[in-house]
Amino acid sequence: MIWLLACTPEPVLYDQRGPHPVAQRALAVDGLDATVWYPAQASGSTTVSEAFLAGEQATTYDTLLADAPCASTATTSLVDGAPLDGGFPLVVFSHCHECTRFSSFTVAEHLASHGFVVAAADHAGNTLWSALAEDGLPLDESTLAVRVEQHQALLDAALAEPNVDPQVVGAFGHSFGSVTTGMLAQEGDIDAALGLAAPMENPLLEGVEIDDLDLPLGFLVAVEDNSITELGNELMRTNFDDAATAWKHEVPEAGHWSFSDIVGVTEALEPGCGEDMRQTDGTEFEYMDAATGRATAAAFTAAFFGETLLHDEGAIERLGWDVEAH
Repeated sequence: MIWLLACTPEPVLYDQRGPHPVAQRALAVDGLDATVWYPAQASGSTTVSEAFLAGEQATTYDTLLADAPCASTATTSLVDGAPLDGGFPLVVFSHCHECTRFSSFTVAEHLASHGFVVAAADHAGNTLWSALAEDGLPLDESTLAVRVEQHQALLDAALAEPNVDPQVVGAFGHSFGSVTTGMLAQEGDIDAALGLAAPMENPLLEGVEIDDLDLPLGFLVAVEDNSITELGNELMRTNFDDAATAWKHEVPEAGHWSFSDIVGVTEALEPGCGEDMRQTDGTEFEYMDAATGRATAAAFTAAFFGETLLHDEGAIERLGWDVEAH
């Protein structure tokens, strides 16, 4: 007699790299520089400038990196690598005010290693390059409207990718990108949305109403975020409380850019690197190691979308972190 035993797969641990090699390439979006990361047939790596930039921008960014000890300098993805066949869930990313599409490439690569396709675009007029040229768009509702239009264009382009399952779509954003993500989710067909270091519903950037977001939401709070201050963190907590289904994790010793690959490349992006004053009590402290901050964001984001898009029940709980949920 031969006994056939059903094999129970090992639970996925989202704080570890996933099973897939990762590649990335340029994505065609009208008027925008965009990148897509995806599960690939082979692995690789290169410098950030070689992966995402060219010409004067690459030279400028390398100069900035030389004085930015906390920023990421290299990718773990193969440029123009061959994709794996299959239909993978899509996740779109919106960057912070005056940042770049690769501001969170560590998170994007981690997601792709777990079987997601991730797309991001530079919000034209609201990038690092705009800030350096001192001709960027303001941090206001008019710029939010422009960003949401750009983000929708990115989503439309990414949905046409051959390795994407167009029925399963998530979105996440950092800082101003969190508000942009909330607005996209409110106006579009998004299945789950996550905000890093900023509330989605924000009285300073009106338009998003948590009550109108009938989808799972995630919030990653930087406890020592002296950019949005304790008021901003309290708004994130209120967003969480008001959401129908949500998860929230608070990260001690984290600043506004602790989760970012471009932390410290300019003075405005420094909170999250080195020493500072606590915004909670005014005492001196040192931010968490930047690589740990990015790994924290990557793990929480992957577990959140594993739970909500892949329906991997218990994905967030398996992180073993202090996560609130309802």
